[in-house]
Amino acid sequence: MQLTDSIGRNINYLRLSITDRCNMRCFYCMPEDGINKKEHSSILSYEELLLIAEIAVELGIEKIRITGGEPLVRSGIVSFLEKLAKIDGLRHLALTTNGLELSRLADGLHKAGVQRLNVSIDSLNAQTFSVITRGGDLKKVLEGLDAAEKAGFQPPKINCVIMRGVNDSEILDFAEMTLSHGNSIRFIEYMPAIKEADWQRYSISGSEIMERIAMRYTLETMDKGAFAGPSRDFKIVGAEGSIGVITAVSGHFCSDCNRIRVTSGGEAKGCLFSDEKTDLLPYLRPSNSERLAEVLQKIVSTKPERHSISDVGYNHRNFTMSQVGG
Repeated sequence: MQLTDSIGRNINYLRLSITDRCNMRCFYCMPEDGINKKEHSSILSYEELLLIAEIAVELGIEKIRITGGEPLVRSGIVSFLEKLAKIDGLRHLALTTNGLELSRLADGLHKAGVQRLNVSIDSLNAQTFSVITRGGDLKKVLEGLDAAEKAGFQPPKINCVIMRGVNDSEILDFAEMTLSHGNSIRFIEYMPAIKEADWQRYSISGSEIMERIAMRYTLETMDKGAFAGPSRDFKIVGAEGSIGVITAVSGHFCSDCNRIRVTSGGEAKGCLFSDEKTDLLPYLRPSNSERLAEVLQKIVSTKPERHSISDVGYNHRNFTMSQVGG
C-alpha cells in the first residue's frame, strides 16, 4: 500500500516522538529553564506508540525515526524498540539522540534492531558545545559515538545546526571528519522555532556553508539513498563519508517532503511548521484501530503543500523542538 497526499507526494516516513524531556538545554531548542513537562498520563504509553506505528506501517509508512526530546532518557526504550523493529513491513528504523546516554545504551539499541543513529553535535569545541547546550559534556557524546561503532552501527550521522558567530568557524572541522571516516555530516540551517528577536543574525544559508567548504575541497554530488532525509548530499572527492545540507529556511524542500510526525502527547502533524495538528488520544483511549487509520490517512491527505518560513520571517506559532520531535 502507498500513502499519497493531495499533490502526489509519497508519504512513507513517520517521525515518532516518545518524550518531551531532554537532558540538555540547547538555546535554539528550548528556554533555559526548560519546558512545562507533561504529566506522565499525558505522554503516550509504549503500547499506544506501538499501535500508531503498526497502523502507520499498514497504511504505507516504511521508515520510522524515534525522536524526543531526548528519547534515550525514557526508561524501557530498548524493549520498545525491539517490538517496533519486528513490525511486519517496516523497512527502516532510525533514532535521533544527543548522545549523552549513547555509551550506556548503544549495544542494546543495536541488538534491538535500530538500523541507523543520528547524533546531534553542534560543536567540536568543548567550551562552545557547553555554551550551546547550556552545560552538555562533549567528551561524553564523543564516547557515545565510539560505543555506537563498537556495537556494530555504521558511523552515526552527525546533525549540526550552524549559527553565525557561534559555531560557523567549525564548518571545515566538521567537513574534515568525513575524510578518513564514514560519518555523514548534515549541516542544518538555523530555524526560528522559539520566540526570539532578530533570529536572522544566526542564519547562514546552506549555499554559503557549501561555498566555504568548496574553497578548500572539491565536492561532488551524491545520489540519495532509499530512505534519505531532506538533505542535499555531497562528498569531498576521495572522502569516506559525506556532507549534507538541510535548507529549511533559504531553500525549502517541501516538494519532496515524505513525512508526517506524532508528538509524545499524541498530536499528529503533516508539517513541522504548520499550526494544524490532530489529537490522536480519542482514538487511543480506548483504542480504535479503524478510526486511527482514517485519521492518519486524513493527516496525509491534508498535508500542506509547503511551509511559510523564510529568511524574512514566519507566521507559525512559536514552539520548542523538544515538544514536536524536531
